[in-house]
Amino acid sequence: MADDEQQEERTEEPTEKRRREFREEGKVAQSQEINTALLFSSVLLLWYFYLPDFWERLQSFLAYFWREAGSFAITSESIVHLLLLSLNRFAVLLWPLMLTALLIGIAATAVQIGWLFTLKPLQPKASKMNPIKGAARLVSKKALFEVVKSLMKIAVVGIIVATTVMANMDKLLTLSQASLGASLGFFVHLAGVILLKCCLALLFVAVLDYLYQRYEMEEQMKMTKKELQDENKETEGDPELKKKMKSVQKEMANKRMMAEVPESDVVITNPTHVAVALAYRREEMEAPQVMAKGTDHLAQRIRSVARENEVPVIQNPPLAQALNRVDLGESIPQEMYKAVAEILAYVYNLKGQRL
Repeated sequence: MADDEQQEERTEEPTEKRRREFREEGKVAQSQEINTALLFSSVLLLWYFYLPDFWERLQSFLAYFWREAGSFAITSESIVHLLLLSLNRFAVLLWPLMLTALLIGIAATAVQIGWLFTLKPLQPKASKMNPIKGAARLVSKKALFEVVKSLMKIAVVGIIVATTVMANMDKLLTLSQASLGASLGFFVHLAGVILLKCCLALLFVAVLDYLYQRYEMEEQMKMTKKELQDENKETEGDPELKKKMKSVQKEMANKRMMAEVPESDVVITNPTHVAVALAYRREEMEAPQVMAKGTDHLAQRIRSVARENEVPVIQNPPLAQALNRVDLGESIPQEMYKAVAEILAYVYNLKGQRL
């Protein structure tokens, strides 16, 4: 039992195929905190520059509304007209913020995971409907991290608000003697400082969350030894089958090579460990070619086939060793011409032929 559990542990690093499959299924390391922090920060920054223009337009619209209120006739048509006018004005006021939010949301996702479009996460799965697995997810390590993260954000925001307010307590106590405009300006400034500090804190939390999401995804992608073996078999083939195929291919190649031995002119040996069969056909070859070669057991087979077919077997260890380095079916190098020519002349003399 312990051995089986050990085998199921995900200890192997994920392969590129595993990573690609996870990505195709939409399982990528992505932190929503990054999106939230960047969105909040960018909207706050835009709002800082856009606020004067926004306030001016809003005042203009409110002034128009109150100016026309006295002559406003309550009818179904006028109410629809007022509603459409209000929606239009607020759309004009808010479109920079909405557009910024959209672009930042897309950019934040693209920075984390690149371009990815998949519908697989939306496909229904039986495992998602399993109440037991659903309950297990509620008490998982990831769920615990989400709870800790939420508590951490609440605590950080609370500390920022408390410390900032306490640091400005002296000014707050003097607001009762200040004008309404000065009081509003101070509260706007204080709110801006608090929001800015919150943005920086959220960015810090987002970075920690992203690092954790990366770590968690790496852990999920890790493979058991069996999964790694199965993938290797799938992508590269069964090692045993590949071994058998190589053995069959080698045997077939040896058979084709052995069929060339009877057609050879001579077999040069070392005398037992190496055997090389040579052939020279003046009409077809510029130089003698290696028709068959082998060592040890294969060399013995070449010698046996040569003797059965009355092909001369000549012992010349240095030349046999040199010829064994020539590729099968290739012509011998020029530096061997003389030594091979002497042997072929001797063989042809025995057969009563001319070189």
